[in-house]
Amino acid sequence: MKRHLSRPTRFLAARFLAATASAMILAATANAKDAPKDASGPNRPNFLIIVTDDLGFSDIGAFGGEIDTPNLDALALSGLRLTGFHTAPACSPTRAMLLTGSDSHRVGLGAMAEVTQANQRGRPGFEGYLRGDTATLAERLSQSGYRTLYSGKWHLGVQPTQDPHARGFQHSFALLQGGHNHFGLEGQRKDRGTSYTENGVPVAKLPADFYSSDYFGAKLVEQIKSTKGGPDGKKPFFAYLAFTAPHFPLQAPPQTVAKYKGRYDAGFEILREQRLRRQRELGLIDASVQPHSPVDSPGWNDLTPEQRRREAREMEIYAAMVDHVDQAVGRVVSALKETGEFDNTVILFLADNGAEGMELDQAKVAGLNQVAAAAAQDFESLGTARSYISYGRGWAQAATAPSYRFKTYATEGGTRAVAFISGPAVRQPGAIGKAYTHVTDVTPTFLDLAGVPVEPGRFAGKPVQPIDGLSWTSLLDRGEKVYPADKAIGNELFGSRSLRQGDWKLVDIGDRKWRLFNVAADPGETRDLAASEPEIMAELLREWDDYAKRVGVILPEPDIRPNPPLGDE
Repeated sequence: MKRHLSRPTRFLAARFLAATASAMILAATANAKDAPKDASGPNRPNFLIIVTDDLGFSDIGAFGGEIDTPNLDALALSGLRLTGFHTAPACSPTRAMLLTGSDSHRVGLGAMAEVTQANQRGRPGFEGYLRGDTATLAERLSQSGYRTLYSGKWHLGVQPTQDPHARGFQHSFALLQGGHNHFGLEGQRKDRGTSYTENGVPVAKLPADFYSSDYFGAKLVEQIKSTKGGPDGKKPFFAYLAFTAPHFPLQAPPQTVAKYKGRYDAGFEILREQRLRRQRELGLIDASVQPHSPVDSPGWNDLTPEQRRREAREMEIYAAMVDHVDQAVGRVVSALKETGEFDNTVILFLADNGAEGMELDQAKVAGLNQVAAAAAQDFESLGTARSYISYGRGWAQAATAPSYRFKTYATEGGTRAVAFISGPAVRQPGAIGKAYTHVTDVTPTFLDLAGVPVEPGRFAGKPVQPIDGLSWTSLLDRGEKVYPADKAIGNELFGSRSLRQGDWKLVDIGDRKWRLFNVAADPGETRDLAASEPEIMAELLREWDDYAKRVGVILPEPDIRPNPPLGDE
């Protein structure tokens, strides 16, 4: 159905006119007040953080995608789209930094618990859970008078003392591990790596109609309404909605998958070009940007007809998962309007890393290749609770374009994530913020907006890890840059490393070879300048060494890369 995929420009324009109309309504509501509220007064803003798992940069419509996401598009277009937002290249380190404002190596997630190597085990910063000498955003806001709500994936520890209910969330429903069957097929099975808690108490059984995105959204709606009508109803809230979608296994209700039938038959290369064109039309990237060529992926025409049929179905299922995320967000927004909370709610939406390019038959993590091999393989089972599939590198690089690579790499494709912020904190609704921002900035930003003071290195009378991120106050108020040109920001996971300073970036994809890019001129990381800029290279290497010593980086031995390169580029 190539004709369906290649929409005329007038259809694309009509779609965004409709989304913009909705955005204008939201913006008018959110900015109805003549002046910002006193952050320290009785009308402090509510906060809602929505995290998606492995969502690609261009998957939603407001960022260039073709998947139906009207609720997210309306929020994004009424707020500030953060096209320079960066994370860790995988999930739990990002979530740790999001909640603490501190580098993942400081707070226990220097490596994911599932792939911590022998030389890292037992070392400070590699505990595999959120350490006790940290202060979460929920703990800080709870202490300052907020009601705190949580629903979804936790992935920051499985013990009772590590549960979200023990880390500042007064009301919580949590999947403690990093992934699960989206239909809840395995139920409460610790031997399968899944356990759920509600307010810290193990959940004995999931409902028969469980589907992850729908249920996580419904639980948050329940918490919003019940606490609004309870004794703490006059308090502002901090809510965290953490989807596991669209992380593999790709699974979605069949009626939603059917909605996308035929939409991806033209293949991932066509989709990639269409999304790049839409990003340019929307002003998300400049027309002059040279995208990085896809790596480690066969061409669509290199596949057999049966392989193409299967690949297209995998993308249809993926799109249906994103569709359900949008539906769940829509129900949460409706609940906020129903309770009268929407106008005063700052909403931050983000993905926890770049799109997932893992080929499950080659996966090294926790025997995933064996799990995939044991699942149903027939075409009709794809997307059901019986299957266990991912969508691979071709589709992933359609979503990360123009960036280089995908999840697990410290390249832009692994760490530049889709993100936007909307609500009363945004003074220029509908704008695009292209300045560099980082996930560690969220905690100091929200504390600023809430008027909550921070004692450096201490919380509740005890020493805690320092906040590394910077507040977005100047960005939200005046559109100014957050990071000065001489500020160095490091990143490392699975041995893939980067160091960003101003327009320059050092990158190691995990092969212990440094590359140097001017990401202002070359955001696609297509031209390695290591040989031609030796002085800049030397300065950034010194900055890397300082960062690594400061936060306690320990490179894994032996090398472990969940998404290892398959061949030469």
